[in-house]
Amino acid sequence: MYDPVQLRTFLTVAQTLSFTQAAARLGVRQSTVSQHVRRLEEATGRPLFVRDTHSVGMTEDGEALLGFARTILEAHERAAAFFTGTRLRGRLRFGASEDFVLTRLPEILEGFRHEHPEVDLELSVELSGTLHERLDAGRLDLVLAKRRGPGDERGRLVWRDRMVWIGAEGLRVDPERPVPLIVFPPPGITRARALEVLERDGRAWRIACTSGSLSGLIAAARAGLGVMAHTRGLIPPGLVRVGGLPELGPVEFALLQGRRPTPASEALAAAVLAGGDRLSRPA
Repeated sequence: MYDPVQLRTFLTVAQTLSFTQAAARLGVRQSTVSQHVRRLEEATGRPLFVRDTHSVGMTEDGEALLGFARTILEAHERAAAFFTGTRLRGRLRFGASEDFVLTRLPEILEGFRHEHPEVDLELSVELSGTLHERLDAGRLDLVLAKRRGPGDERGRLVWRDRMVWIGAEGLRVDPERPVPLIVFPPPGITRARALEVLERDGRAWRIACTSGSLSGLIAAARAGLGVMAHTRGLIPPGLVRVGGLPELGPVEFALLQGRRPTPASEALAAAVLAGGDRLSRPA
């Protein structure tokens, strides 16, 4: 009833919220993406997306189909691996941004290990800026991290969102005093964005807390020490959006391969892309 090709297209649109970006990732025309979605909507008898000239959003039925689509595609991949008899081996050095520590990324990695038990997976969780540096130095094979900013189109887009200011509930930023910031150390991309927009807006700021771990930043924010820039879809429990500060703009997360892609890195990249919508949901 449900064509796996159409389901893969559906998941890609759900992750990017863009028919244009989905077409670029899949290597097809935008009209093909529209056709796949339309046929899937005909098969389900339900609208899956709300579209206008400026944005794409998911309907409740579209949200419901996400889990079914993943299950169907995972079953197809297991069957293909079983009957082709291919077994991946070797070492795979995978780097993931701190942003994904509290998401469902572990579920994706668990599924990969189940499918490819003979691959030795070495996981590094670092700042996105650090991951870019390690990949460029040949010390990682695959990276899931923030893009460095506007104009950076390296890698395959996994997920697009916006960055927002967050802090403890009830926290108010005094416009007459420097903005108290909770930030990663350099070369954090989020840190750089926060400082850049405040400088551009002419707002004074001070570093209230620095931590190399996301858990440390969250603890400081919950304690009311200041505000932090964070991805809108990944706001941790106990923290809320804080107004009265300049817009931080969009953020894109992408998969980047090393200079010499391997079958193992391609397989993990495919698993992350197929399950990318899980990354926008806290565990």
